Amino acid sequence: MTMVGKDRVYIIAEAGVNHNGRRDLAFALIDAAADAGADAVKFQTFDAHKLASKGVRKAAYQTENTDAGESQLAMLQQLELPRAWHADLQDYCRRKGLDFLSTAFDVGSLAFLVELGMPLFKVPSGELTNGPLLWQFARTRKPLILSTGMATLSEVEQGLAIVAHALRAVHEPASMDEVWRLWSNAECRSRLLGHVTLLHCTSQYPTPFTEVNLRGMDTLASAFGLDVGYSDHTQGILIPVAAVARGAKVIEKHFTLDRSLAGPDHKASLEPDELSRMVNDIRALQAALGDGSKAPQDSEWDTRLAARQQVVAARSIAAGSVLTRADLTTARSGRGLPPVVLWELVGRKSGRAYDEGEVIEA
Repeated sequence: MTMVGKDRVYIIAEAGVNHNGRRDLAFALIDAAADAGADAVKFQTFDAHKLASKGVRKAAYQTENTDAGESQLAMLQQLELPRAWHADLQDYCRRKGLDFLSTAFDVGSLAFLVELGMPLFKVPSGELTNGPLLWQFARTRKPLILSTGMATLSEVEQGLAIVAHALRAVHEPASMDEVWRLWSNAECRSRLLGHVTLLHCTSQYPTPFTEVNLRGMDTLASAFGLDVGYSDHTQGILIPVAAVARGAKVIEKHFTLDRSLAGPDHKASLEPDELSRMVNDIRALQAALGDGSKAPQDSEWDTRLAARQQVVAARSIAAGSVLTRADLTTARSGRGLPPVVLWELVGRKSGRAYDEGEVIEA
């Protein structure tokens, strides 16, 4: 897996529920993610009856983008990814050079995905505070990506403490006191390094730029010393590219084949050509970020020779004369003494005669 410990940003094309319950659409989304150059395509695996109670309301964005009269449960039932499709989708991803990922929203779905051999698990923002499910995610011992939308910093720390407990303990904790007691152990906390990536996120679809707060990603990195990334719900590609510039190691972005399709997430998703542009811009930015050392690049050496000036005679100089400041200036000559040596030459005797503009020799 390319997610942890590599310079290459791991780009997750989030298909989510944008398959709309259609098998052909699910496969077409994989094609689009592969064509765009993403590293992974991610779906969502859930049992609607376990995920939502019968009377629970939809979020405002879901009501706006779907039938306002139906319940959240009814909406989710139409968006389930049938378990029978998973193995075929996974195999198709392999043939396309993609990691197949899916987020579980209940213990049964998580157990099913474990059997499929996921390379990693992404914990959605809504489950960060779901201690029992989060503990089970961590017990898979797979690398974890934790999304932090809607969360306070203390809730993120609580989630990390639960993950750390699961990586150390054999049985579920009897209380949060047990979790916090392990969290106070530095060795226990160190198990998260290279194992957990925190995604900054704003859980609004679409997210207005004024609520992105990219500096929150910096706060997560500083507070916990873990790799960070960004799960984006803004319109367009500016913000995920900016997140990479600020150090994101993982980018997750919803995409669709057509924003006009019915469903809760399509309007806040990229279409295939936009996804391709995002991936290309991120890869170009990665190359531009470099290694941080300040030294001439390979292509600069020729320019350096042509553009830098050297010490030359400002006027005709007689052999054996004492050089004055007025005798010396600089010009681009392609060879000779660097300009900073000019001051040291003042007061010395000229070893030979020079014409105006001629390179001064040591």
